[in-house]
Amino acid sequence: MVTSGLQHVAAMYAGVVAVPLVIGAAAGLDTADTTLLMAASLFTAGIATLLQTIGVWKIGARLPFVNGVSFAGVAAMTAIIAAEGGASGLPVIFGAVIVAGLLGFLISPWFCKLVRFFPPVVTGSVITLIGLSLLPVALGWITAGSADAADGASMRNVGLAALTLAVTVLLNRFGRGFLKSVSILLGLVVGTLVAIPLGMADFGGLREADLIGFPTPFHFGAPQFSVAAIVSMCIVMLVIMTESTADIIALGRIVGRPADERTIAAGLRADTLGSAVAPVFNGFAASAFAQNIGLVAMTKVRSRYVVAVAGGIMVLLGLSPVAAALISAVPLPVLGGVGVVLFSTIAVSGVQTLVQADLGKGANSLIVAVTLGVGLAPEMAHGFYGQFPDGLTIILDSGISTGCVLAVALNLLFNRGERAAPAAE
Repeated sequence: MVTSGLQHVAAMYAGVVAVPLVIGAAAGLDTADTTLLMAASLFTAGIATLLQTIGVWKIGARLPFVNGVSFAGVAAMTAIIAAEGGASGLPVIFGAVIVAGLLGFLISPWFCKLVRFFPPVVTGSVITLIGLSLLPVALGWITAGSADAADGASMRNVGLAALTLAVTVLLNRFGRGFLKSVSILLGLVVGTLVAIPLGMADFGGLREADLIGFPTPFHFGAPQFSVAAIVSMCIVMLVIMTESTADIIALGRIVGRPADERTIAAGLRADTLGSAVAPVFNGFAASAFAQNIGLVAMTKVRSRYVVAVAGGIMVLLGLSPVAAALISAVPLPVLGGVGVVLFSTIAVSGVQTLVQADLGKGANSLIVAVTLGVGLAPEMAHGFYGQFPDGLTIILDSGISTGCVLAVALNLLFNRGERAAPAAE
């Protein structure tokens, strides 16, 4: 259970720390404060994951669902920092996230009713889009650190990623029992060990990190409430809720427990409550992590308690900067190697769902084509919506959300609102 939980942490670690790294750089924070943001993000992601998996009252989907820091709010938060001037923008961000999280929590019972508009043609399109949208992230990890990154990944990076991918695939295909279930973790370990003599694994952060460090509440000051920032983050929260709805539906199908309205509402409550609480400990808005859905699909380990263990590990990492620094020593090309198979597995799950949709019927094939084409635009052409107003850019740059809304709208238009069959209780 612990090793399987650690796999989930390893699969999502880079995504969790990426946002605080970007925000820390934009705010001009020093190394110590940036490390604090990273630890806080791990700590709050762990709390949100425990809410999702274990559940309290009507909060938590009770699925093997990992929560982390959402990328959807990066553009909005950097804009707030630019407007406020450096680190003084952080309290404004935290205040806006608190309000947006509470608003999302209140509207979750109504937002979840969208599930009736997700028949297989819509669900399959969105799940496929999730997997394809994440592939550039894995490829970016492989390219990261290359001296000629502008011209592509170095051969050394590609070789390390390919070795990690080969070890992972071979263990998953030919391994038995325990070896098969921890193939991702073992792939990461082998890749990191090979990277050490090549000088590609940096353990320098261990020397500067403290053994224990509790995230100080409101370290950057009491939250401030700016109307413009709140409106911006509320839009972001709607984007996050749309993505989470699609992810809950995808995970429900993968584990054989189709998500009904009640499950989606409970999952959205965990997302939004986690988002509202995170700023207290200097964290950011929480959302579902699709890469971990791919891990569930690949390993077939569907226990929510395994993911709860992952949540506990993240909390401990957030409380122990030195442990977080150890995990961060895994080279990005190694993460990219396992990311390729994880994210592709999600896309394959979407294709399997599309098989049920009868693409020869009516306009179903057209719905899939347009959804994928438009939804992948921000990933295939970065800055595609750069000339649009900031408010629209926040929404459109999330290809998953755009594709999700488009698939639902096209299904309503062309199939006269064909709805999903009710999920079994």
